[in-house]
Amino acid sequence: MKTLIKSALLLLLAMSLTGCGSDVSSISSDDLVYRDDIAYKKFSDVPFSGKVTGKGNGLMKNGKKEGAWITYWADGQLMFKGNFKNGKKEGAYAIYHADGSLNKKWSGMFKNGVKISD
Repeated sequence: MKTLIKSALLLLLAMSLTGCGSDVSSISSDDLVYRDDIAYKKFSDVPFSGKVTGKGNGLMKNGKKEGAWITYWADGQLMFKGNFKNGKKEGAYAIYHADGSLNKKWSGMFKNGVKISD
């Protein structure tokens, strides 16, 4: 019984380290292209669903941002952080200038992509 449990734990560990058994694919933000505000993996006609890493970090569902996202300027400085629902800003959203200062005009609380308060 102990051998079976050890074998199962080793298999789970190996799967987690190699990404096997995961139904969420991962892609670099540099490998996405946008058509009509929908994200696609380069050379694909299927909207991307999965984890995005790199300059932009978050999840996509059917080519649209979903949940918590954080994005960086090319130099690594924070560009924005916020939440999305079906590709639209939802809840607290903060966008920053390249120098790191908050861009108050474009930051605030959002509902269905529309700014509702500062």
